[in-house]
Amino acid sequence: MTDIAANATGTIIGEPEVVEDRAAADRTALTDAALTAAELVADPAWSRLKLAAEALRPMQVHDGSIPESAHHAEAAQHVAVVVEAMRYFAPLMPHDEQYLTTCAADFERWAESGFVVPDFYESLDAFHPARDRRDGVAHLVVFPMYTQNGSADRLVEAVVFEVIWPDFVAELEAGDYGNALYLGLRFADFTPGYDTNSAVLFPESVAVTPRVPEGAPEGTPAQLPTFTWGAIFADREAARYRRVVRAAADITKLDLPDDALELLDDQALAERTFVMWDMIHDRTHMRGDLPFDPFMIKQRMPFFLYSLEELRCDLTAFREAVTLWRAADTDDVTRQHARLVQYAVIFDRIFRFAITGTRTRNYDAVGGQLLFAWMHQKGVLHWTDTQLAIDWEHVPDVVVELSNAINELYWASIDRPKAVHWLKAYELVSSTLTPHPASVWARGLSDEVFAGPLKGYTDLVLDDEFPLSMFYEALQKKMAVVIESTAGITGRTA
Repeated sequence: MTDIAANATGTIIGEPEVVEDRAAADRTALTDAALTAAELVADPAWSRLKLAAEALRPMQVHDGSIPESAHHAEAAQHVAVVVEAMRYFAPLMPHDEQYLTTCAADFERWAESGFVVPDFYESLDAFHPARDRRDGVAHLVVFPMYTQNGSADRLVEAVVFEVIWPDFVAELEAGDYGNALYLGLRFADFTPGYDTNSAVLFPESVAVTPRVPEGAPEGTPAQLPTFTWGAIFADREAARYRRVVRAAADITKLDLPDDALELLDDQALAERTFVMWDMIHDRTHMRGDLPFDPFMIKQRMPFFLYSLEELRCDLTAFREAVTLWRAADTDDVTRQHARLVQYAVIFDRIFRFAITGTRTRNYDAVGGQLLFAWMHQKGVLHWTDTQLAIDWEHVPDVVVELSNAINELYWASIDRPKAVHWLKAYELVSSTLTPHPASVWARGLSDEVFAGPLKGYTDLVLDDEFPLSMFYEALQKKMAVVIESTAGITGRTA
């Protein structure tokens, strides 16, 4: 899960209440008249658009351009099909009409330019799905973009999805868990970039060229458009959770509580649970006693720091779920989902995150390993007689204790140099996880490294600084096929 809330800088807030209410009413009327996701996907125009987008992809190179002039005539024909379909759908999707017409124009400009590196600044700036978060609202998105955990190339992608926004989540977001940019989504159909492990749609993945805002004073640097949304496909997260956790529980002979079993049996319930988790996780990236330079700003640093940041956000969602679950005034629906968020955080972290992907600087894996080992060493997780058991009565407080330890690290690091923060973070992780026997960090960095640039610290971190335990090595072998089978999964194919 990646930061969305960090992109809120510059978003206009505090409009007059009467104007906001009227605008909300207008948007509701527009979306009520729009196509549903199922209707959109069933329309032959979607099939034509999707096929044309897929035909463009093999002609594109890494930056999204089509450098071979021999392909330009054919590419122009495919672009014409995409443009025609988007203009056809525009009046049928009133809430996205401005985006669809603007995006069609961006495609035409791209073709007229000779298919240089695409620049979809205007259409990205016109897309505002977070303005009307209501359950079931459908969107059609077409962009040259990369897909995280999918393709690193900025290829044309087309995706149809619908918003997941249950009433209890809307109430939480309107209260103590405000996150105006976040969207929970459900796939309807997509091009190959999403037939992968990718479960996010972020504006920063779209091909745009920074520019100076119109009317800005001379000397103003070029900027990206203001990002006003960020989305996570909760149906994919829920579907792969259900498949992976069911298999892992069977392999480890874990006796699951009845409500945890219900989460595995009910896709819609799992989707709502993940929307709640993701919303709280996402807003956490920019909240709390953070070091001045948030980890979400791109920089080269030891990968275990990203482990702690992502785990911090997940454990904040966990602790808030515990608070809501225990509160006397929490309504029954929210209390149910608050309990399920606790199961979801623990099981997704220890069963899927820990053994998914390679061992090359896999910070999500280390976060899962750390949570498992912490619970084991604190006596609430047991591996005895080749059977896993969890002491659920005491789990909440033990997991919150790990959250407290990470929060304390962050709080103290406000007064520390960056290098010292890195070293203290390593102490926290290595106090629970055993480093690789060849680790220079575990033996202690030399005075020359300490006195040198931070690059020297990072260079000495092993790709697999914290190897899998014997438990995880065995579990990974038994779970590999199951985890691989979740690529491209959706709520409809689970």
